[in-house]
Amino acid sequence: MKIWDEVEKAYAEHKVVIGRVIERIKGGLAVDIGVRAFLPGSQIDVRPVRNLDALRGQELRMRVIKVNKKRGNIVLSRKALLEEENAEKKKHTLGALAEGKVLKGVVKNITDYGAFIDLGGIDGLLHITDMSWGRVGHPSELFKVNDEVDVIVLKYDQATERVSLGHKQLITDPWANVTDRYPIGARISGKVVSLTDYGAFVELEAGVEGLIHVSEMSWSKRVKHPSKILNVGDTVGAMVLGVDPSARRISLGLKQVESNPWNDLAAKYPVGSKLTGKVRNLTEFGAFVEVEEEIDGLIHISDMSWSKRVKHPSEVLKKGDVVEAMVLNVDAENQRLSLGLKQLATDIWDDFFSRRHVGDTVEGKVVRLTTFGAFVELDEGVEGLIHVSEFDDSRHAGKDEKLDLKVGESYPVKIVKLAPAERKIGLSIRALKSDEFRTEWEAYQENAGDGSATLGDHFKNR
Repeated sequence: MKIWDEVEKAYAEHKVVIGRVIERIKGGLAVDIGVRAFLPGSQIDVRPVRNLDALRGQELRMRVIKVNKKRGNIVLSRKALLEEENAEKKKHTLGALAEGKVLKGVVKNITDYGAFIDLGGIDGLLHITDMSWGRVGHPSELFKVNDEVDVIVLKYDQATERVSLGHKQLITDPWANVTDRYPIGARISGKVVSLTDYGAFVELEAGVEGLIHVSEMSWSKRVKHPSKILNVGDTVGAMVLGVDPSARRISLGLKQVESNPWNDLAAKYPVGSKLTGKVRNLTEFGAFVEVEEEIDGLIHISDMSWSKRVKHPSEVLKKGDVVEAMVLNVDAENQRLSLGLKQLATDIWDDFFSRRHVGDTVEGKVVRLTTFGAFVELDEGVEGLIHVSEFDDSRHAGKDEKLDLKVGESYPVKIVKLAPAERKIGLSIRALKSDEFRTEWEAYQENAGDGSATLGDHFKNR
């Protein structure tokens, strides 16, 4: 009876009662406060409690919100007391809140985007981006519910009572003096934390990451994706190529810690030397020949034959062929190796120019007719041009003697121009006929002295 009197007094005077949780029952908990009382599930806390069994045996501070002595019913509320206490704490906390102030708080809840920190009657949000200078996949990696944590107030909106908190701001920004720790040219070691299509991110220290671009991974290999060379979790050595603290970017190079095989290529394969390689690929403009592992040289289509007009490299080479070629140029900076196939064969043009001179009469076969002349093959692979102006000389040819060249037919022609540097040969039929006229004229003059023929007779015979 005395306990019931105390309960009724606590109800009337809004006093706190202390009870021990006995068991979980339908709708809430049974609590012993000297007599059996009921604590509804909705009155246990300011937020819903999922695991009521975890409260069994705990002592709780509560208020009596309903008493019926005749029926023996007592209804308790812990939520009401917490709300009153929180209101008092909140009043005190709000009075002390200010941007830039450092506070202690307790982690109340964790979400995918951050953690809610109880500052005392009011919660603040510690966003995932403000937890650490380093990479954070999920807030649960750093904090757990009920953890005590130091935070700094980043923003406080009095109207909405929203508080934004920061934790990493209590530590010096590692990017502040990053250029001192990672000067350009320095060799560093770090862990691969992420791979993308364009490169790999390497963690150098907490909060500082560098990017190894895919183009900086190998001197010779054609890296289509960073995963072909690196894996997440790998520890790699790299060289610092660039630092931009304002953009929080560090450019790293993986290939720079190794010797560049292209720098040694010029010494190994000087211009003019011969090498043997396997045709790796054919394109419309040439053939790529593997000289060393992952180092290819290009035989351009124009360097495949002196004489043959190659329309496609497949006319000369096939993929997989082992060929001997001459080194024409080594460009280590742009990683280009130029090779030549025809340079190993005698230049038929040089041979022709050494044997022939302007004024020589030769015989050639017409291979092509154009609007401006006819191309005549003089030797295999060597062609000259009879310009239309050199077809015939109308002053010496009759009207019915108009020259009609045919493809495939051979004709005597006179060499009127030789240009070795340009590999051009000028030919003429007109000059050849002029020579014939001159010869006949000279013969007439010799015979004119004996009166055997007249000039009119000469032209008549012609």
